[in-house]
Amino acid sequence: MTDRKDELAANLAKVERRIADACAAAGRGRDEVTLIVVTKTYPATDVRILAELGVRHVAENRDQDAAPKAAACMDLPLTWHFVGQLQTNKVRSVVGYADFVQSVDRSKLVTALSKEAVRAGRELGCLIQVALDAGESERGERGGVAPGGIEELADLVAQAPGLRLGGLMTVAPLTGEYAGREQAAFGRLMDLSTDLRRSHPAATMVSAGMSADLEQAVAAGATHVRVGSAVLGVRPRLG
Repeated sequence: MTDRKDELAANLAKVERRIADACAAAGRGRDEVTLIVVTKTYPATDVRILAELGVRHVAENRDQDAAPKAAACMDLPLTWHFVGQLQTNKVRSVVGYADFVQSVDRSKLVTALSKEAVRAGRELGCLIQVALDAGESERGERGGVAPGGIEELADLVAQAPGLRLGGLMTVAPLTGEYAGREQAAFGRLMDLSTDLRRSHPAATMVSAGMSADLEQAVAAGATHVRVGSAVLGVRPRLG
């Protein structure tokens, strides 16, 4: 366990340095960017080590992995983010542990999240996932609403009991006009965030950037970066 802690500490230090350097290059303060460590496929023991090392935000993308892990780490001072595509039949479970759902992309999901948040007596932060590989009114390959659908969905979230509109999230697209152009994609997300904040001033979160492109996200103005493999390493796929 000591070896694993040393490994995670070294990786975390490298990522922190990358974020700090990116902030300095962009003329931003390090405190303007929150690191979210994506712990998918990794055990609760790693989450505990990360908490010991000062990590306060963790993310998961599959409820069947996240629910038992979150339960095993209930005593830790962590904020849990759900970042994967979310089916409505998993909403009750996710609302039980998640503080934020970053992948809100359709009205049916807003309705389900609101119902379960009220039932659980919780306020759930919600980010609209934006698909930059979609047409104005379509959905993206990896989920998300097209830019043209943000306003309507954001209004639904803002009006829904038990939900709080946090801001926007995106994943750098693999197809379309922004494929391979992460800086431009994240810049587009910032423009959309500016538009959103005209009608929802408190929706200030901009979640963008992962292990390979966090610098571009910080340069564009992201407030949150989601980093997995650069902190935890790359695990061989099962099967």
